[in-house]
Amino acid sequence: MSVSTAAPDKGIAVVTVDYPPVNALPVRGWYALADAVRAAGRDPGTRCVVLAAEGRGFNAGVDIKEMQRDTGHTALIGANRGCYEAFSAVYECEVPVVAAVHGFCLGGGIGLVGNADAIVASEDAAFGLPELDRGALGAATHLARLVPQHLMRALYYTSRTATAAELHAHGSVWQVVPRAELRDAALELAREIARKDGTLLRFAKAAINGIDPVDVHRSYRFEQGFTFEANLSGLADHIRDDFGQQGQQGQHGEQGEGRA
Repeated sequence: MSVSTAAPDKGIAVVTVDYPPVNALPVRGWYALADAVRAAGRDPGTRCVVLAAEGRGFNAGVDIKEMQRDTGHTALIGANRGCYEAFSAVYECEVPVVAAVHGFCLGGGIGLVGNADAIVASEDAAFGLPELDRGALGAATHLARLVPQHLMRALYYTSRTATAAELHAHGSVWQVVPRAELRDAALELAREIARKDGTLLRFAKAAINGIDPVDVHRSYRFEQGFTFEANLSGLADHIRDDFGQQGQQGQHGEQGEGRA
């Protein structure tokens, strides 16, 4: 289980998440990801960061089992803060971030790609927020950056997923490619970006964030407040326990562990 950084080309840093079996990250994983992305962006030689993952899917959210093992709220608070830090690290990265998405991108995965600057996806990629099936709320802020408002609401309430092709049609996914070509396609986009002047790229990233119509930090923390309220009331535990007993796997990726 790890978050690693490689430099396959000049000016490009690839941050790769590998938390088998489904990249449902524990608290320490979210912080490790945040640290890696921030470090890559601070490096003056970096002009573009590619965010990728190993395994069956890009990201399945947080590790619910870690939360279920905790008799208090330490894991919940840690997950909330860890997700916030990782999502913020992607958004605030000093250079553009390209997300290379394959398989399932759920819960916390939506928070990551929703804050990325560009998304390249494989044909098998599926995007969604199964939060209501996991006793949680959150990342609607980021899903709203990927699809129109009413589609976001319908996906959120139903816990359904959208395909890479559907997101491409909405303009949020830059390119859809066969799974075997994903890394090369993401690197090709990163190379095109990295050919620009490094200082000007950093100015551009800061300028674009500065004109963003939605404050993603405030709106996501607002959502997280309701997640904590659901946990304090006992509702979230009931839903998560029921989910675990049923062993649901469904259409949201076969993991049964993730949420934002």
